[in-house]
Amino acid sequence: MTTPPPRQQLGPAPNARRHLPPALRGILSLGDFEPAARRILPRPIFGYLQGGVEDNVTLQANVAAFRKCMFRTNVLVDVSAREQGRELLGQVYRTPFGIAPMGLCAMFAFDGDVAMAGAAEAAGIPYVLSGASLTRMERVAQAAPTSAWFQAYIPGEPAHIEGLIQRVEKAGFRTLVVTVDTATLANRENNVRVGFSTPLRPSLRLAWDGLLRPRWLLRTLGRTLARHGMPHFENAGSGRGVPIISSSVVRQFGLRDHLSWEHLALIRRQWRGKLVVKGIISATDVMRAEQAGADGVILSNHGGRQLDGTVPPLLVLPDAVKAKGRMALMLDSGIRRGTDVLKALAQGADFVFVGRPMAYAAAVGGQQGVAHAIDLLRDEIHRDMALLGVRRLADLGREHLVPV
Repeated sequence: MTTPPPRQQLGPAPNARRHLPPALRGILSLGDFEPAARRILPRPIFGYLQGGVEDNVTLQANVAAFRKCMFRTNVLVDVSAREQGRELLGQVYRTPFGIAPMGLCAMFAFDGDVAMAGAAEAAGIPYVLSGASLTRMERVAQAAPTSAWFQAYIPGEPAHIEGLIQRVEKAGFRTLVVTVDTATLANRENNVRVGFSTPLRPSLRLAWDGLLRPRWLLRTLGRTLARHGMPHFENAGSGRGVPIISSSVVRQFGLRDHLSWEHLALIRRQWRGKLVVKGIISATDVMRAEQAGADGVILSNHGGRQLDGTVPPLLVLPDAVKAKGRMALMLDSGIRRGTDVLKALAQGADFVFVGRPMAYAAAVGGQQGVAHAIDLLRDEIHRDMALLGVRRLADLGREHLVPV
């Protein structure tokens, strides 16, 4: 599958970005979306999205891990017909990256989940809808019938598991992602510092923070309340979940400390589609997931939002490659550049997922913002492959990397 090459040029042409709305013309990389989103989102909402846990050790280490190796390039290679299509779990995608699951996306942008799903569908990449989302899974499945996956937070209750799986299957999803690194609520001190809470508690401070961001107040919160009413956690179970201001939020997402490998085996027996386990960070657990019948695993430390001090997925990737068996091996956490994607693939990952930058992009420009973020990363990969001397992603290997 050949990816159409982007325009060949020496640096950004003056008129090359006129097709973009003004808010996106100055966005040259995924990193540019974060400061732009900070200017739009209220302090509590932005802080929730940006932060990790405790001292943010893992959050910072995820990005730093990609600096621990450098490229060894090959020159005088005809790379004019290079392509970046990638087969994953029986489906061919146009690029080797997708959009990771993130909760509360409808608070970052109006219909944020639908915006990201629509952009992913148009770009031919997977989008993973979070079980902590505020948009009904059925709407998202309709917006992205070929690219949407569903990610579930599952408590150790067989009846709950069965009901949720039936709903996911009926909605039309073909890939179920089970997150397994959330046995209890993390210590997200940054949320307290910026005034974010779960459940969301109305207060004068929260109202003031909203008034300081009138664009978000009108275009996101105002339109959401007018079109859909008070946001609910729509996909936590077989039916509609509780409102985001309900004191029952914590209880709804509770009992996950009961979840065990026996429950994963139960899910495997009941789910007829592709099964992916997310949140694994050790080769031993990769092997156990393969033995339990998973079709794939996503190495992840939840973007640095669970146990602070957890090793970055990239650093355990070589051992995971040896243990994956027949499964697809994927990775998220810390990817910000096309070079990051290629470093992960060179070390044996089959695919990667990008989280926060896509949420920032939705906040800045809605679906068009997410589409721009996808284009930026895809263009970087296309350019980087040429400079690396690689025609196909399958040609990448550890011989292209030098540890630092």
